Amino acid sequence: MISALVPAALSGFLLGASLIIAIGAQNAFILRQGLLRQHVFVLCMICALSDAVLIAAGVAGLGTLISQSPTLINIVTIGGAVFLFWYAVVAFRRAAKPDVLQAAKTGEGSLKAAVAACLAFTFLNPHVYLDTVVLLGSLSARYEGHDRVAYGLGAALASFVWFFGLGYGARLLQPVFARQSAWRVLDVLIGLVMAAIGISLSTRLVAG
Repeated sequence: MISALVPAALSGFLLGASLIIAIGAQNAFILRQGLLRQHVFVLCMICALSDAVLIAAGVAGLGTLISQSPTLINIVTIGGAVFLFWYAVVAFRRAAKPDVLQAAKTGEGSLKAAVAACLAFTFLNPHVYLDTVVLLGSLSARYEGHDRVAYGLGAALASFVWFFGLGYGARLLQPVFARQSAWRVLDVLIGLVMAAIGISLSTRLVAG
């Protein structure tokens, strides 16, 4: 019985991994927190559980409802673009001030602020709904019964593996980030990623 579910679970895992393993706002945030070793477990758990809930909703059929509501997607897109532009400015300011970088390396950031930012990166990103709820959800229609459940569990497992691997694996790069210049480069890259995604969302709104 279990072996019969493996192909569906593997399909969900591989598709889920292909959607989340990319340079994006959420991954850049988790990478930085992992390098700082600040609230890594909590933030990784939030990201993974959020994906799991959205995947479950998509597999259960919510994807069809969201895909038919462009207004909802537009609202999330506007909020996401504004937040990403703001965070890009924050990242560029960190990169411009060595004393801020030094404080970031030695100080413990607020858990409340980190959780708020993590939730914003997760739920103010329209791509997360399109990827997890709409795409993964629609593709689950190929399966029925226990196979569909296995597919959803496989996709959710990919999120857990990726986020915890990224968050805790980031510390392997800490020798590189012992220098302020490395933090400056990272924050510039994070700022560019956030700004690029924000521009992409804004362009999509204008085009739509």
